[in-house]
Amino acid sequence: MAIRDTQKMDWQGQKVAEQLMQIMLLAFAVVGFITGYALASYQLMLVVYAGGVVLTSLVIIPNWPFFNRHPLKWLDPSEADRYPKPQQIDSSSKKKSSKHK
Repeated sequence: MAIRDTQKMDWQGQKVAEQLMQIMLLAFAVVGFITGYALASYQLMLVVYAGGVVLTSLVIIPNWPFFNRHPLKWLDPSEADRYPKPQQIDSSSKKKSSKHK
């Protein structure tokens, strides 16, 4: 199954996904630690955190529509020939900065 261009995550969506992942993992780590500490159960702490990792994965990994609110407008290849290509600057022609005494 091929993914169409309109379904790909945009740059802003990647930023949102990264921030959401960090917030969710931190929240589940704190909740897991507090639960494990309060009930004196290391196993329960790991289960709560592992559940948080799974839930975070289910929220982050699929390409949800809210991750593509700002799609990029790519330049059509036929129009690209009309615009000048960037020229590489020769680094040997740059003057070296002189030291002031």
